[in-house]
Amino acid sequence: MASSLLAGERLVRALGPGGELESEQLPRKLREQLEAALRKKTTGGSGTLDSRRVVSFRLIRDLHKHLRERDSTLYLHELLEGSEIYLPEVVKPPRNPELVARLEKIKIQLANEEYKRITRNVTCQDSRYVGTLSDLGKQVRTVKSLVITIFNFIVTVAAAFVCTYLGSQYIFTEMASRVLAALIVASVVGLAELYVMVRVMEGELGEP
Repeated sequence: MASSLLAGERLVRALGPGGELESEQLPRKLREQLEAALRKKTTGGSGTLDSRRVVSFRLIRDLHKHLRERDSTLYLHELLEGSEIYLPEVVKPPRNPELVARLEKIKIQLANEEYKRITRNVTCQDSRYVGTLSDLGKQVRTVKSLVITIFNFIVTVAAAFVCTYLGSQYIFTEMASRVLAALIVASVVGLAELYVMVRVMEGELGEP
């Protein structure tokens, strides 16, 4: 929070010998404090001396009060022409080394946990062992299961067709009607088998 201002040349000249404030009969203590503030040099954030002159708001209020009590024709805003609010540079305190080390340790721990979470579904097999006997055996079992499933599908549809064709002789006398009935039943059985096959394959692919 600002509590001072940088005195402009107008205020400096007014306090100097023969200045405008010389005729205002400033109290000795107030004049000494103002002159001391204008002579004092501030220290910058880099540790170097700053030639700018800093005057506290308290001294400016005292000066304003004195001018009002004397009904002076010299106004404060005229004296502060060229002056600026002084905002000192905030010096950040050094960070605690123990706290910095602890934060770095926490960052590393969180990074490791995130890495484990991302790679938990990745196998640890080396790329050099891709295509080994275990992988070949797994592929063979998959192909074998697929061949058996297709063979069962064909046998089931064919059996449904034959059974319906032979059984329909007691209902239909014409060859075309018996074939049509057999095709309809075989199609229904085939669709049911396809539905079951799709659901089984979806279940196998959904396994981790």
